[in-house]
Amino acid sequence: MKQILLLGAGKSATVLIDYLKMIASENKWKVRVADHDLSVATSKVGRHELVTAVQLNIQDEAERKLLIEEADIVISMLPATLHYLVALDCIEYNKHLLTASYVDAKIKEEASIIQNKGLIFLCEMGLDPGIDHMSAMHLIHKIKNESGRIISFKSHCGGLVAPENDNNPWHYKISWNPRNVVLAGKAGAVYKEQHAIIEKKYEALFDQCSRIKINNIGELAYYPNRDSLSYIPLYGLEEAETFVRTTLRYPSFCEGWKYIVDLKLTDVENKRQTNHISFSQFFQQYFIEHQLLGILDEAMKNESIAIQLKYLGLFDEDLINKNECSVADVLQVLLEKKLALQNDDKDLIVMLHEIEYEIKGVMKSVQSSLVVKGDDPIRTAMAKTVGLPLGIAAKLILQGDIKETGLHIPIIPTIYEPVLDELKKFGIEFVETAISH
Repeated sequence: MKQILLLGAGKSATVLIDYLKMIASENKWKVRVADHDLSVATSKVGRHELVTAVQLNIQDEAERKLLIEEADIVISMLPATLHYLVALDCIEYNKHLLTASYVDAKIKEEASIIQNKGLIFLCEMGLDPGIDHMSAMHLIHKIKNESGRIISFKSHCGGLVAPENDNNPWHYKISWNPRNVVLAGKAGAVYKEQHAIIEKKYEALFDQCSRIKINNIGELAYYPNRDSLSYIPLYGLEEAETFVRTTLRYPSFCEGWKYIVDLKLTDVENKRQTNHISFSQFFQQYFIEHQLLGILDEAMKNESIAIQLKYLGLFDEDLINKNECSVADVLQVLLEKKLALQNDDKDLIVMLHEIEYEIKGVMKSVQSSLVVKGDDPIRTAMAKTVGLPLGIAAKLILQGDIKETGLHIPIIPTIYEPVLDELKKFGIEFVETAISH
């Protein structure tokens, strides 16, 4: 009997676990869901004769290796820093591996071994990265098959709050790892615009964000995401004059987050004791020590920014009591409290590809858009779009429908076509619109 091992049962794994339970029943496969918190895994697995929850300390080598040795395919939803640990075990025991994270540099070094062993390690198989690659390559290959020359490629994606639940001044609620929200954009960004290589440092990332309109959603802002340049050869778009991948937010979020960055509230260094001190005291001391009172004064003169900062709780008299923390840690505490999805809230995933291309001297443009709404705060749009591609890929590999071997991201038709087809059954389908010139 074939067996799937899922490592990690956090926020983004909920819908994936539901899907794994479904395919376990259909195919008589076993599934193990392993997490450091057994109660979390158990609550999501429920009662199923073929699916079991197990507790796992991922640093326990013997325990980890035993679980991986007994599986046919491993899906890692662990923090990205732990994927390499899992990858080495998968190589040792000849197991396929799927992750939703960017390809780890150390895993890249094992690419030839993975290939020689006839394994498939499929990374970037979630939402962004993941569905963005698949949908983009579907369009790119379609245009190239028509002898088109792509001049500009822009890909936007964001996890937002549904419009009907948008009721705070940040116009944002957290539907994924809150730590990633705090640290978003830290590495800055590099991309290509009209032949020029543009580099933006973290401190400038949220300045004057560009805007686009999405049908039925309205105007959204976007900022460039990480290293777009590395995807140019992967997408085969070396001749494109513009190539950029971005993150979408409602405009007011970018306006407010610019001041979060300017006030250095995402600094992970310089931890200090927070017991018996209020949020207001903590931040006041921080601003004084780092000579940020001038920037704070500027922010508070802007009425909308002042409302946002007050809403987050920077001036609250509640006690923190979290032992030693960096300012980023304290900010995360506030974000998790103030920007949490409530019981009746739904999140929203929005993705848009904009491509300009030329065929026989005629300029053309196409947009491909995706809007997915969550069911509730547990089965979120984020959980659907991150988890389902992983589950679908696992099924297709075990059934022999994906036969590729080696280290991959989903940019080749034999991988992305069957996955995109299956995603349509779950309401995850792109709408293509030709734009006239």
